[in-house]
Amino acid sequence: MSERPVRPLTAKLLRSMPLPAPDGGKEQRGRVLVVGGSSNVPGAALLAGTAALRAGAGKLQVATARDLVAALAVVVPEALVMGLPVDSQGEIARGSAALDRVLESCNAALIGPGLQPTAAVATLVRRATKRMQGTLVLDAGALSPELRVATGNPHILTPHAGEMAQLAQVERSAVERDPETFARMFAQRMRSVLVLKGATTYIAGPDGSLWLYRSHCPGLGTSGSGDVLAGIMAGIAARGADAQQAALWGVLLHGTAGRQLSRSIGSLGFLAREIAAGIPGILDRLR
Repeated sequence: MSERPVRPLTAKLLRSMPLPAPDGGKEQRGRVLVVGGSSNVPGAALLAGTAALRAGAGKLQVATARDLVAALAVVVPEALVMGLPVDSQGEIARGSAALDRVLESCNAALIGPGLQPTAAVATLVRRATKRMQGTLVLDAGALSPELRVATGNPHILTPHAGEMAQLAQVERSAVERDPETFARMFAQRMRSVLVLKGATTYIAGPDGSLWLYRSHCPGLGTSGSGDVLAGIMAGIAARGADAQQAALWGVLLHGTAGRQLSRSIGSLGFLAREIAAGIPGILDRLR
């Protein structure tokens, strides 16, 4: 396969690949599932789920650590929240028959925010890849060297440089020296869309395509920002976008929202929980 040129990700590009129309009710805008959050990192699923709704998903379901269910259900009353067993460290220990049914019926799922890359999470990811018909977004704890090639629809993988190094089993410095090569190589190897996050983000498709995006927004390098980005992508995918389209839209929406906050609050110091609120207005402007 010949190597394709790197293309900049711009609003003009996204207008050439419009999202499915936002008309109709919540059923038409899709159902998104977020699997994440641990007893030690309870807010990650909240950030991701809220972002998915802000991106226009019609319904939200969250599977999280059992001891977080009541609190999360109150904080996100829009979501159906289910609890999963946890181990002695407060990490999700296994899935459930109820989770399997949700995986089979949702349009998009995000696994990983707030999770550690444990054997239980790896098993959950394998089960999801077998059961899901829609798009699967894998972030944070769902990314491990044991990750297998996508056999159905392409996944979206969202590593930062350190996670990319773990996936490729190389030193982080190697990824930082040549991010383009690693993004392209792993997207093709995994037959998926890979979003290599950083000050410059590379979005690589399984066909060898590659885009880059510079947000010029240092404030986005903050705790929880990646959870919001992954949630936006899952929400866009639930609406009917394919994996590549959801990844590209997600990166630009996230970056644009960060720049808006830079102007209204400051270049540093805004919070990840503030990013998603700007997404609906940006979507309207890009239509």
